[in-house]
Amino acid sequence: MDNTFGIPIIPDNEDERLAKLRSLHILDTYEENGTFKHIAAIASRMFNVPIALVNFVDKDYVVTKARVGVEGSTEVSRAISLCSLAVLRSDVTVFENAREEPCLLANPMVIGDFGLQFYAAAPLTTSDGYNIGAVCIVDKVPREFSGSDQKMLQTLAAAVMDDIEKA
Repeated sequence: MDNTFGIPIIPDNEDERLAKLRSLHILDTYEENGTFKHIAAIASRMFNVPIALVNFVDKDYVVTKARVGVEGSTEVSRAISLCSLAVLRSDVTVFENAREEPCLLANPMVIGDFGLQFYAAAPLTTSDGYNIGAVCIVDKVPREFSGSDQKMLQTLAAAVMDDIEKA
């Protein structure tokens, strides 16, 4: 897998993380699960962004299970998806102006036609501590994202995990 970020994107616990993701059988479901779809819609409206996603990071691809504001494939190469960075952290990943981030200067989502400029993602963390994906919000203009905003996004991610782990 090519890596456009110039930094490692595979967590130290990758094998265990993937085993946990697969044990939840999320990737085997259809896109647009009811709860996930509602969380994406809430995120888009709450933060006034055109794009919101509920994504899961598999071995080679990031799989979208719910989305607002973007069409197309439900799989994106892990080598270019910013969610690959979001699963590396326990807190919210924020790029207020992606074009000023050294690790994103070769990323086709930023420099290509898509034109991503703002990205924030709260990791989807299982009760036993594995980051399996993220609730992401995207804009094509730079914007600020406060600590309070980050806490709200984390709450939406927690709601997704509650739905997953209640089953």
